Amino acid sequence: MSKLVLTGFVSLDGVHQAPGGPQEDTSDGFAQGGWTVPYGDDDFGRFVDEVFRRVGAFLLGRRTYEIFASYWPKVTDPGNPVASRLNGLPKYVASASLTNPGWSGTTVLRGDLAEEVTALKEKTEGELQVHGSGALARSLLGLGLIDTVHLLTFPVVLGAGRRLFAEGTAPTAFRHTGGVITSTGVSIQSYDLAGSPEYGSYDLPGNA
Repeated sequence: MSKLVLTGFVSLDGVHQAPGGPQEDTSDGFAQGGWTVPYGDDDFGRFVDEVFRRVGAFLLGRRTYEIFASYWPKVTDPGNPVASRLNGLPKYVASASLTNPGWSGTTVLRGDLAEEVTALKEKTEGELQVHGSGALARSLLGLGLIDTVHLLTFPVVLGAGRRLFAEGTAPTAFRHTGGVITSTGVSIQSYDLAGSPEYGSYDLPGNA
C-alpha cells in the first residue's frame, strides 16, 4: 500500500492561502498571494525535486486542482520535474461539483472519501501526494488516512488568510522524522502520523 503524503506551505501564523502568486487565490479578499516566492533557493528546489521523484499519483481538493490546472499544463519542458509529473501522472480530485475536468489524466472522486482514498492507496505505486488542499487535508487527517506530513514554514507573518490546520481540525499527534533549514530560513520538517495526542500536567506533586 502506498503512503499518503501531505506537503503544505505555511506562514509562521499558519496561513497557507495563495503561496505561489498574487492572483493564485484572492478569495475572502486575500491580497498577499505569492508570499513564498522571495524564499525560493537551491535548498527549497532540491526538496521539491525529491518529493516529486517519489510521487505515483496526486490527490487534490478542487480549489488547489483548479489553481494547478490553470498553470501546469502550460509548462511543457519535459525536464521540469514538477510539470512532467503533474501533467503525466494520474490526478484525483475530491469534489461533488466538478464536472468534465479538462486536465488530462484527471479522475473526479464523488463517493465515500475514506473508501475512495483507501482504494487509491492500495493501487498506487509510489506515493499518493496531497499538495495544499487544506479542506481535503483536514478531512483526511480526521479519517486517519495521512501517513506523512512535510510542513514547510516560511519566516513571515501574514495576519490574514486561510489556515492549513484551521479550528476544528482533528487532534492528531505526529512523530518527527527529519528536517532542514534552507538558506533563506524556511523550516522544512517531516512528520509521520502517531495517533491521538497524549496529555499531561506541569503541576507540582500534591497540587492537583
